Amino acid sequence: MKVLIVDDERLARNELKRLLEPFDHLDIVGEAVNGEDALDQIADLQPDLLFLDIQMPGKNGFEVLAELKGKVPEVIFTTAYDEYALKAFEFNVLDYLLKPIEPSRLEAAIKRLEHDGSDEHEESEKLTAGVGAQEKILGENDQVFIKDGEKCFFVKLGNVRLFESIGNYVRLHFDGGKPMILRSLNALEDRLDPQVFFRANRKHIVNLRTIEGIEPYFSGGLLLKLKGGDKIEVSRRQAIRFKELMSL
Repeated sequence: MKVLIVDDERLARNELKRLLEPFDHLDIVGEAVNGEDALDQIADLQPDLLFLDIQMPGKNGFEVLAELKGKVPEVIFTTAYDEYALKAFEFNVLDYLLKPIEPSRLEAAIKRLEHDGSDEHEESEKLTAGVGAQEKILGENDQVFIKDGEKCFFVKLGNVRLFESIGNYVRLHFDGGKPMILRSLNALEDRLDPQVFFRANRKHIVNLRTIEGIEPYFSGGLLLKLKGGDKIEVSRRQAIRFKELMSL
């Protein structure tokens, strides 16, 4: 697998190269020192994976991704700042590593890359999340980055049992936290795998894998009992879809 390292700090590039030495299947084909350099080398080298810094002279890492066309490499952000985590979520990056990079976190990111690297996945063309781009559907094995106040979460979507609409925000319920993201529930529903995540009513999307009990409810609706103790009403209209989906 061809790898391009993009970082304006020479010491950071050297340290990352050292950490990547145990991974024989990763071939470092180039190093870019800024955004413009990265775009030129991506066009010339066609790497499969980018280790991409965010804060750089000229174009930052997000601007680099926004300008990529056609087949886009997998991306692992490497940065000293956690405040970009929520924005990284919007670009469907593979991982978000904070400097100094821990070897165990790097290994986990690369293992996830290998898990996702099926032949079908490698042949598909990914588009960035810019205007007019087709966004990737997120499944239970996808991991996302969420910043809520001073806290930063790296969450596997399969561990999220419930998405709750609160005004212009959505709260994620999982063991260890209930952070909020600035996003509508409708927009989030469009991004989530409908085989795993179900729109129960106007305010809630539930993870079907976390349902522990189902009871009849008022006016032909249903009441779902989730792991963690949450009880969510399925509206009468959605109950019909739920029964079809679950073959009840």
